[in-house]
Amino acid sequence: MIKKIISASIVLLFSTFVSAQEKVLTKGMKINSSTKIKKGIYQLSASSNMNEAIIIIEGNDIVVDFNNALMQGSDDINQPDKFTGIAILIRNSRNITIKNAKAKGYKLAVMAVDVQSLTIENSDFSYNYRPQLNSTQEKEDISDWMSYHQNENDEWLRYGAAMYLKNCDMAVIRENKVTGSQNALMMTGSSDGLIYNNDFSFNSGIGLGMYRSERNKVLHNRIIFNVRGYSHGVYNRGQDSAGILVYEQSNENLFYRNAVTHGGDGFFLWAGQSTMDSGKGGCNDNVLMGNDFSYAPTNGIEVTFSRNYIADNRIYECDHGIWAGYSYETNFRNNKIRNNRIGIALEHGQNNMISYNVFFKNKEAIRLWSRKEQPAGWGYAQNRDTRSRDYIIASNSFNNDSLVYNFKGTRNLNIFSNTYSGVDEVFKMDSTVVNLDTSFYERLYQLTVNDTNIILPEVDSAMNPFKGSIAYAGRKNIRMTAWGPYDFRSPIIWHNNPADTSRVMHFELVGPKGNWKVLSVKGVDSLSARSGNFPATITAIKQKSSNTDILIELEYVGEEIVTPFGQTIPAGKPYIFPFRKYFQPIQWEVKWFSYDTLKSPLDPKNEVLPVGSKPFKTDKTDRLEYAWWGGINEGNKIYPQFLTHAEGEVVVEAGEYEIGITWDDAVRLFVDDSLILNAWNHSMHKFDESPHKKIQIALNGKHRFRLEHLEKGGFATLSFRLKPVISRN
Repeated sequence: MIKKIISASIVLLFSTFVSAQEKVLTKGMKINSSTKIKKGIYQLSASSNMNEAIIIIEGNDIVVDFNNALMQGSDDINQPDKFTGIAILIRNSRNITIKNAKAKGYKLAVMAVDVQSLTIENSDFSYNYRPQLNSTQEKEDISDWMSYHQNENDEWLRYGAAMYLKNCDMAVIRENKVTGSQNALMMTGSSDGLIYNNDFSFNSGIGLGMYRSERNKVLHNRIIFNVRGYSHGVYNRGQDSAGILVYEQSNENLFYRNAVTHGGDGFFLWAGQSTMDSGKGGCNDNVLMGNDFSYAPTNGIEVTFSRNYIADNRIYECDHGIWAGYSYETNFRNNKIRNNRIGIALEHGQNNMISYNVFFKNKEAIRLWSRKEQPAGWGYAQNRDTRSRDYIIASNSFNNDSLVYNFKGTRNLNIFSNTYSGVDEVFKMDSTVVNLDTSFYERLYQLTVNDTNIILPEVDSAMNPFKGSIAYAGRKNIRMTAWGPYDFRSPIIWHNNPADTSRVMHFELVGPKGNWKVLSVKGVDSLSARSGNFPATITAIKQKSSNTDILIELEYVGEEIVTPFGQTIPAGKPYIFPFRKYFQPIQWEVKWFSYDTLKSPLDPKNEVLPVGSKPFKTDKTDRLEYAWWGGINEGNKIYPQFLTHAEGEVVVEAGEYEIGITWDDAVRLFVDDSLILNAWNHSMHKFDESPHKKIQIALNGKHRFRLEHLEKGGFATLSFRLKPVISRN
């Protein structure tokens, strides 16, 4: 008995000692030795200054156990587009481990700069920065497109990230979770890392991104639903979102047994601007093996201007299974390619091998082609042979594909030992296809048999990232909301026929198990049901009106749920979830005028639009939703530079409204002759993206809008939307 009392006392004293050593997080805290953090919730708002951070870790051989303490940045979880600052900054260090950390409500949860042998493990950095998307089910908004082409000066930081690693060699990133953000893990100049057993899913941008990063091993990760720019049956764009992004001289990386489904692209590799300018280098000798890249709105795998190895992957129901423009010496081997519009699409490829793949029910299995001319001034084409040539296509199985081979402008094709079952057409080609040989040659056959020797590393307790994937099968399960992809953890009412011009609206109610009931409706009649269980389908009839103002408000009671902003709602507690659709037609009169900015540079301070007396084109429309590629073609003439002048009137009910404007290159908005938005200085926009601006304004009765827009060459867009301001859940 005495021994038991003594033992208990020792344990109590030890626990008290450990507790006393635990540190409380404070703003501006600097950690330079191994530390355990006192568990709790820390409300620590961050400065927008990216040179500052809440916590700074610096030194060598440091372990920081955050003990599941939660760092909370912004206290307005419903506005993730306004999150700022860095929660944890690690810099100029070696052998740093952080574990059991949680941080949300920041622009960046963790930023590491010049850290060798960094380990981040068992941490949750969900619900950090993400912008509100402007695309709808009916129409894409060009401003949602992203551009990751440059990161020499950390341009990627403008998108935020859960984890951002710069010059961090030999990093180990394992068993972490990121959801409800824009980007999960972004790496620049970081090589020889090990990334495994992570869950980077349901984000609106990139799951994992690399830039100038080499020899990393990415294994057993779940990287699903990193997507934007998709509306099932209406448009599939992707908007440069991707499960995995590999850019600019990122070589010899291994991607093995990762679930990367439902990404804008599943895997998106681009050689980089330096290769495009010089024709040298690329993102070469990367290995994609044993992954699932299915259900991408655009490409399951995109690899361009580079040499890689792609084997044993599953690629179902994408637009292109594999898009591999200008790929060379690349082996596409033993992949399962099913139900894509085009299985493998390859323009201007050279010395590629396509072997032992199984194609099934693709509209086209393999398309090879070339253009007659390359873009003028394109350094890559000036420094490289870009002919489409020298293919081995052997030992593949084609099953129920509508067309097997679609060839144009290609030479030196060896096609042999393939099997065909239930295909509609085998060859489609013209006289530009030269030297197609279907003979069997032992020498070429041996090239297909002798596979590349890949050394696959082993990790302890490897996660099965594919478990439960069948529940999400199909692109139809991509449901884009204003804040990113729907994640199935809360109830949603989803409009299934958004492009239908009839008055009948079809809805499905998706979510955890529970009951639902309709609380209120506006703008619709004849609901087929007003209560029920999940899942369910209902219909409604639009009321006849000059505008569309529909609101269906429902209540859910059931299992515990997690809202799109990361808030946990206990089981049995009511949760309100709405459907809202609004469109206010405005009778616009639009005129376009030719303009030459070289002859007459625009003065941003000049409030008078310098147009001539006669427009080259006019239009009358009830909505402004324009996009132009390479100017306006009118009357057999192309106008690469032009000015747009649009005026419209509207009568609305009294209330607070939001105006949303997307443009490229410059715009001004006047409301009742008052200048509301002045973005006339186009030189202020640094990135290859179309800006978007939201303006809240009180309106009542009749109002007049005037938009003035400038396009100075290249891509152009102009859109205007008006909607009432409603409170968020």
